[in-house]
Amino acid sequence: MSLPYTKKVLEYFQNPKNVGEMDKPDAMATEGSPACGDMVKLYLQIDKQSLIIKDIKFKSYGCASNIATASIITELAKGKTLEQAKKINWKEASETLGGLPPVKVHCAVLAVDALKTAIENYEHKNDLIKEKKHTDENVVRQRLSRVINPLTGLDLLQVNFIKKIEVKEGGISVWINLNSDHQFAGNIKDETIERLEPLWDIKKVNVIFNDQA
Repeated sequence: MSLPYTKKVLEYFQNPKNVGEMDKPDAMATEGSPACGDMVKLYLQIDKQSLIIKDIKFKSYGCASNIATASIITELAKGKTLEQAKKINWKEASETLGGLPPVKVHCAVLAVDALKTAIENYEHKNDLIKEKKHTDENVVRQRLSRVINPLTGLDLLQVNFIKKIEVKEGGISVWINLNSDHQFAGNIKDETIERLEPLWDIKKVNVIFNDQA
């Protein structure tokens, strides 16, 4: 039985807007994982004076709702200031598309999370954090809770893949319970660095696998 997609969802699925990558984005973020069935990666270009999102692009992996919601989020955010874009929520995205099947609402949540994470990353990198909190192990764990282990579809903390975390002198070291030659090691390393590197007080991130310890 096919899902009751609206005409607008199908339109954005078949002809998505703002698809692609940016060579040198001002900020980016990834939410989800192909292992879970859905993934969205957003790239932002931001005017440093006005803090307006000048351009935004996305790549996604998933169903019609995933692609359509990622596309509509880019249209809703483009031309807005960061503060305005932060207020975009999954309900607005869903309503703009004429509604989503209840089982597909998570796709809109995923796209909004990617937008908010990308904005947060930009604020960290450009000294725009209003209440600065020094990075500690709790902050690291919170960020890594969004990194998905492709083997299971669960985050790294849920599957106990994190052996040790050390935050010291502007650097973070994360020990992963996996060998570096594993097929998903590169993916996990890249996503870990992507999550942690933007933090305002962090200059270097090291990911250490079992055979490198």
